[in-house]
Amino acid sequence: MSLTRAIDKFVFFCHEPGDRRYISPMSSKGSKNSAGDRNAGRESVWDYPRPPCVQRSSEHVEVWFAGQRIADSTNAIRVLETSHPPTYYIPASDVAMDHLAVSTHRSVCEFKGKARYYDIAVRNHTVRNAVWDYPNPRAGYEILENHLCFYPGKMDRCLVDGEEVQRQEGEFYGGWITSRITGPFKGGPGTRGW
Repeated sequence: MSLTRAIDKFVFFCHEPGDRRYISPMSSKGSKNSAGDRNAGRESVWDYPRPPCVQRSSEHVEVWFAGQRIADSTNAIRVLETSHPPTYYIPASDVAMDHLAVSTHRSVCEFKGKARYYDIAVRNHTVRNAVWDYPNPRAGYEILENHLCFYPGKMDRCLVDGEEVQRQEGEFYGGWITSRITGPFKGGPGTRGW
């Protein structure tokens, strides 16, 4: 499937033109930056807004851990924020919740609110704080309620439409990098102030 077709399947919602969280379908069809035409048809994270916007996605998203598929969805929500690869929030109904246990770790996003973390366990494999959600998201991000996001670097693999994603650098960020996304991305050495 071409990027244009995948983008056309997204439903842009919650925010209207003029609202800083709005992203138009046209701006996400590829950026012509210093890389020129080789980025045609690709999304540049520098075209994403701040505060972040949210998009419904019908892409096929899978998460695998310890040889088992933990999540499988075509109903994810993408969160798009300047300089970050997208994060995919998967409906809890599409996640094997019996492998997750709420941890004591918490964090706060200035836009989305207080995040709660989960440990994941399959057989004798356990990873702490590998998944997060927003049980009471702030205004404008209510659609994220009952959706979970996985750190790709803590899973066996995460896939978007069959493509294995690369993890965003850094311990805090959980972006999903695919061949359809261009950077540079926040998270690596020297990017803390971006």
